[in-house]
Amino acid sequence: MKKSDLKDLGIKIGKFEQGPNNNITDVKGVKVGHKTLIEGDDIRTGVTVIKPNDQIFYNKFIGGKFILNGAGEVSGLTQLTEWGLLETPIALTNTMSVGKVSEAMSKWMSKKYEKIWNYRDVVIPVVGECDDSFLNNSVKFHITDEDVFDAIKNTKSGIIEQGSVGAGTGMVCSDLKGGIGSSSRIFKIHDKNYTVGVLVLSNFGDMEELRVNGYPIGLCLAKDQGNYQRRVENYGSIITVVATDMPLSTHQINRLCKRAALGIGRMGSYAAHGSGEIVVGFSTANKIKHASKKYQHGIHLIFDNHLNLAYQAVIEATEESILNSLIHSEDMKGADDRFVPAIRHDLLKKYYLQYDSITKKIIK
Repeated sequence: MKKSDLKDLGIKIGKFEQGPNNNITDVKGVKVGHKTLIEGDDIRTGVTVIKPNDQIFYNKFIGGKFILNGAGEVSGLTQLTEWGLLETPIALTNTMSVGKVSEAMSKWMSKKYEKIWNYRDVVIPVVGECDDSFLNNSVKFHITDEDVFDAIKNTKSGIIEQGSVGAGTGMVCSDLKGGIGSSSRIFKIHDKNYTVGVLVLSNFGDMEELRVNGYPIGLCLAKDQGNYQRRVENYGSIITVVATDMPLSTHQINRLCKRAALGIGRMGSYAAHGSGEIVVGFSTANKIKHASKKYQHGIHLIFDNHLNLAYQAVIEATEESILNSLIHSEDMKGADDRFVPAIRHDLLKKYYLQYDSITKKIIK
């Protein structure tokens, strides 16, 4: 399937301007890397790493989170919640590989930072997961230290790969091929431009519930996508990473992450009993040194009552990120001869334009 952007399909999400790359790396300093594993008939998995900056242990960022439904895991979240600081890259992978990825991240950081290696300091890496066992034979525990190191080595700024790559390789979203998706928004607060970037690992939902800009596209797609085996006992999950260059406190980042959950809801999620909708966020505006002889530290903050535009922007970016995870994915066959089709671009465009045309006539 030819890669397309939403604009090629006549779809525009929201009112805010996209960043130049329309992904999380539009927040200056943020990099993303993948390691994709597709082997034999049943290995469909991988690792994705979001690097907030190149010296995150020494120059920590203020972070936060929001958990809409917690039937999932992000290791390291307890410490992030307690301190309000992010001091490791954020890694994403499959459910059964969280321990392996966390261990590999600890090894990488201990070699990179002499404070850890020489003085036996410790870190608890932030590692999120979704269950890719519908397409991937997860009990083979195929991910190795080298795969994690490769994902870190592959991190880059600018345009990033999306769809069935890295941690998203074996993921399913709304009964269609999902995975990694990203988007960004630019907005102005008192004559200063700020950026919010979002990256998702999408693995949730039922096709009939799928919405695009509020339109019930999934009901139409369910008639035309064809018959194939769907997940029936596993609603799935989504991990969302929010980055911004706005100067925010931990409490403010938590509030921003809450609004990202609204973007997930706009795509049709009802946060099922067995699903995990976990959002992790950070701000690049204030660097917190690992250690200092000073006993005070000054940081910049935006007043709460000026954050409404940011809330709207992160909702848009989250919704578009999930859509990007769908339109950048391709058909995939995996474990137990299961098949998950990519969303058909022609059908998505057809039904979206039909609904959009009706809406515009009503508005007029």
